[in-house]
Amino acid sequence: MEKAMFAGGCFWCMVQPFDQLPGIKAIVSGYSGGHTKNPTYEQVKTGETGHYEVVEITYDSEQFPYSKLLELYWPQIDPTDDGGQFQDRGSQYRTAIFYYTEEQKQLAVASKAELNNSGRFNKPIVTAILPASTFYRAEEEHQDFYKKQPKAYKQDRAQSGRDEFIAMNWKENKPR
Repeated sequence: MEKAMFAGGCFWCMVQPFDQLPGIKAIVSGYSGGHTKNPTYEQVKTGETGHYEVVEITYDSEQFPYSKLLELYWPQIDPTDDGGQFQDRGSQYRTAIFYYTEEQKQLAVASKAELNNSGRFNKPIVTAILPASTFYRAEEEHQDFYKKQPKAYKQDRAQSGRDEFIAMNWKENKPR
């Protein structure tokens, strides 16, 4: 088993796209990249801890290679927004790929360059590629939120503008 870590704005919206796919063993919502030890949701949402909201994915690379995770990650986000994602604003909602190995780093850098050169967006890709740091598991109410609170999840997602952005920018395979 290997691990991958992605920040894509609100971690609630980053679980469902990866969940229940062959080779994906676990997806845990949490915090990483900051300076506060054992942060709470209340601390992270202030934007003062330096942490990103992230998902940590445990996967079988034989069944679901890291390159496939990257292919699934990019269309979940607006990679040109360095101020957060959709309705969620602040440093804690920025996008990032946290790599655990040199191979993950190389694949992430190559996929970012490919997206940047694709012409899909007329602004640069600002998603950071960073070494993985300590992962802190979020509180239990944030785990599998889309399953535990489906009505609240759907309402929050509908308000966010994420789905409209995805439909406009990612449903087509050809560059814009």
